[in-house]
Amino acid sequence: MENKPYRRRWTRKETIIVFNLYCRIPFKDSSKTHPDVQHIAKLVGRSPDSVNMKIGNFGSLDPELGKRGIKGLQHASKLDQQVWDEFNNDWQSLIELSERLMNERELLLIDQTDYEDVLPKEGKEKVVARKIRENQDFFRRAILSAYDSKCCITGLDVESLLVASHIKP
Repeated sequence: MENKPYRRRWTRKETIIVFNLYCRIPFKDSSKTHPDVQHIAKLVGRSPDSVNMKIGNFGSLDPELGKRGIKGLQHASKLDQQVWDEFNNDWQSLIELSERLMNERELLLIDQTDYEDVLPKEGKEKVVARKIRENQDFFRRAILSAYDSKCCITGLDVESLLVASHIKP
């Protein structure tokens, strides 16, 4: 009998973080080499291949992809289905929970970083402050992903000119 290598089960938190990513990048752009897939892979302690496959699982649950004849992977888990059912129509809850989970994991990564590689070589310091609207980046990326980076009214495909908030009355 052949011994199979141990494969760690996906946790709910990891699955929620990947679902956030699924909502932010166009399905057709997802790959193990996509920078966001690689970053999320580091956050959840998985390989980029594994994260990309989880995105494929969510793709199989997405009726909008099905309408366009696009199929995801065939082995979505019960947990994938539960996360889809819970958050697909409740983006606000997804944003709040997934962003908190990602921030917690970012802090853990920073704690584990070798600070010699991060600190400026000259020892210079700078203070940076910026004002942002919370959750706007998620909303913009999700809308651009859903409409293939085009305006749903005019078809304009210059991302720098598209304003996601214009989709709402």
